[in-house]
Amino acid sequence: MLIREIEKKDNERIEEVIRTCLKEFGGDREGLAWEDPELACLSEAYKDKGSRYWVVENEGEIIGGCGIGPIKKLEGVCELQKMYFLKESRGTGAANKLMKIALDFAKENYDKCYLETLSNMEAANKFYQKYDFKKLEKPIVDTGHFSCDVWYIKDLK
Repeated sequence: MLIREIEKKDNERIEEVIRTCLKEFGGDREGLAWEDPELACLSEAYKDKGSRYWVVENEGEIIGGCGIGPIKKLEGVCELQKMYFLKESRGTGAANKLMKIALDFAKENYDKCYLETLSNMEAANKFYQKYDFKKLEKPIVDTGHFSCDVWYIKDLK
């Protein structure tokens, strides 16, 4: 298993992975990552300072990914974004390795990490809590993902 920063050649495949996962959980609708304009060009969307996106390869095939990006309206706060893994790659430890990489990067650049998700992604919710993300009552900022119904924050310092 290889975890590396996204490259332009990965854009189409990681979009396919994300859309496959979103469909699985009924996330192929308005107000979710499904409609994000940058979904087709994640390598470009994560090239700025304070942003990174990593892909996970298994035998040369991208099976998942995750990004960290700033929340421009909130100083010192980043967002864990677009963390998705294909069904067959879940439970392999890949998500744990990727989360550690993402959080290490976040700690170097931010004070807090925010994320939004869906309540029906039960395993993902347990996973975030395992990494000390604390559940919030409401979103801390308008990210445009108004269909998300669960929000978390993590202290990085």
